[in-house]
Amino acid sequence: MKKDRNFDDLAKKFADNIYGTAKGQIRQVVVWQDIEYILNELNCASPLQVLDAGGGIGQISQKIAALGHQVTLCDLSSEMLTLAEQEIVKNGLVDQYRLVHSPIQDIGDHIEAPVDLILFHAVMEWLADPITTLAGLLENVKPGGVISVMFYNYNGLLFKNLICGNLTHIEQGMPHRKRFKLQPQQGIKPDDVYQCLTEAGFDIMGKTGVRTFHDYMQNYRMGDYSFEQVLDMEQKLCRQEPFLSLGRYIHVYARKPHTEATSALMTNLNNSNKDKG
Repeated sequence: MKKDRNFDDLAKKFADNIYGTAKGQIRQVVVWQDIEYILNELNCASPLQVLDAGGGIGQISQKIAALGHQVTLCDLSSEMLTLAEQEIVKNGLVDQYRLVHSPIQDIGDHIEAPVDLILFHAVMEWLADPITTLAGLLENVKPGGVISVMFYNYNGLLFKNLICGNLTHIEQGMPHRKRFKLQPQQGIKPDDVYQCLTEAGFDIMGKTGVRTFHDYMQNYRMGDYSFEQVLDMEQKLCRQEPFLSLGRYIHVYARKPHTEATSALMTNLNNSNKDKG
């Protein structure tokens, strides 16, 4: 029976693999561009309340905290939280953070009210029931707030197996290979995520492919290029189709409508219709 993955046994290795590699650098750069846009759209006149759900060591949320915002970081792994605390202390962000040792599904018990921004990055692919968990998180976004979701892309996983000739593996349904401990348990179908967001009434603000071609490059070097060129090209292609939808990860961010604004709009429409009658 599939269950949520706890990284207590691999916390340090996982953090190094994600953030200490070219893959991690590309991910940080392209996602941070989206986060800057989100923060600008939220019009931060006062510090935002941010939830980093399954946040690990909080690489992205620490950059947000450094701008003066308040972050609650929750994670199932106590080892991950220990690493996060070390980084937070080192970066002088203790006053901006609250660490919560909790499953994401129980986070409503640990926050006083819905928040302005939720980060839900690279977590869904490790969960037993990712879409249900996402739907539950959406209830913790305040009206006018935003959720930022990054997930391991099923289409990218399929394409990678196709170009590697793993057709038998595909025919078997691409089961998780346990010998690859840092490989996510499953790919998430983008349409399932988009549908979950829209059915909850959220407006999708944007989508970005994370590593649209880097992970598909051959291990042996055939062309003349530098990492800087790869990073630059990733930034050029990451929000264009068909490259966006082939990203190994997809970052999608969506906004919960302002309830009061929607109510006022409906009132005006009703009054207008009465006048016409």
